[in-house]
Amino acid sequence: MALKDISSLVSGIAASRRQFMIAGGTMLAGVALGCPAVALGKEVTIISNIGNAAQRDVLQRLASEFEKASGVKVTINNMDHEAHKTAIRSYLVVGAPDLCFWFSGNRMKAFVKRDLFDDISDLFERENYKSVLGPAAGAVTVDGKQYGLPLGGLLWGLFYRKDVFAEKGWTAPSTIEDLLSLGEKAKSAGMILVSMGTKEMWPAAGWFDHMNLRINGLDKHIALMDGKMSYTDAALTPVFDKWEELVKADLFSPNHTSSGWEQAAAALAQKKAAMMDLAGFIKYGFPEHQQDQIAFSPFPEITKGMARYEDFALNSIHVPKNAKNKEGAREFLAYFYQPENLSAFLETESAVPPRSDCPPSKDPLINAAVESLKTVAGSAQYYDRDTDPDMAQEGLKGFQEFMAKPERRDQILEHLEATRKRIFKA
Repeated sequence: MALKDISSLVSGIAASRRQFMIAGGTMLAGVALGCPAVALGKEVTIISNIGNAAQRDVLQRLASEFEKASGVKVTINNMDHEAHKTAIRSYLVVGAPDLCFWFSGNRMKAFVKRDLFDDISDLFERENYKSVLGPAAGAVTVDGKQYGLPLGGLLWGLFYRKDVFAEKGWTAPSTIEDLLSLGEKAKSAGMILVSMGTKEMWPAAGWFDHMNLRINGLDKHIALMDGKMSYTDAALTPVFDKWEELVKADLFSPNHTSSGWEQAAAALAQKKAAMMDLAGFIKYGFPEHQQDQIAFSPFPEITKGMARYEDFALNSIHVPKNAKNKEGAREFLAYFYQPENLSAFLETESAVPPRSDCPPSKDPLINAAVESLKTVAGSAQYYDRDTDPDMAQEGLKGFQEFMAKPERRDQILEHLEATRKRIFKA
């Protein structure tokens, strides 16, 4: 909240529950405005799943600043990332904190459907978040209502080495035809066009997402993710036709089922491949002194005129429906989510901020992603975040198998369709 809003807050203090302001970067306690901090409750409890120690430190610093200014104690309980995935199913029902970290997309929707996350549309409206979140707001929206705040994200796309492309005189492909043409140039240079490692299976699903979003658009893609569309629907035929064409053109790494994403990223770093479909963490496959050579390009257009939709996988933070101090939770979120604070929190993990008004990052790949997001019409999460977990498991297996044996397409899709009917009771 800006300094100019102080007068309006003071004049309406009897009806307001907001307790503090931000003025010149310094918090002013609600007490100074004649509004006792007890109105927010005595404590805000948070359960986090943050594995990054530096990021935990930033969260604790912000909590301490909020506590000092508001008089509200903030208690943070950090859990192991994997253990948290199981624990949240219990604590949301019994013993809920006031705030918890989680994932957006389908994983959030599962708890919304069970009425375990609070509707915070009031906070969205009050802080005008939609004006700075753009497509990212959709990641925490169900039936027009918001149930969390999106945090750091991963923007997926094609990455390449700037020095290699400059040396070869290549340009990043803007259409699928460009991609096929670049594939021939790469082969002539003794390189694989797309470095691929599907040992963990999920990289193949990312390729499916990109192609389906480019051919069918966001609405049909989400319909498939929600189990409302068949895997044998005719709309998916051109997706697998084009994907098979790319596989048969030998554009992907051979024996990719035996390699993980890290080995695939290393092949790009070693100039054995021209490009790779991944997110910004690809830099961890490069020696630190070569990371400045990494460049980002959106996945190329397939259906001419189709609006640009991307996978922008976002973590999120939520107010549980059974929280004891929902007002205090909202006020902490309002402070935590200010551009400078959110940016400091995300910088430690090189995550893409969902807010368009966050300060520039020290990481040029993050800044490139932020600029690219300004031209995105809408976003999905990622296949294994957007659909039911059991459906995702079978989908990951199927897409990996298709890339290795495209001739098994019919059997693969029939199996996925049978799985969809069973899981979504279609």
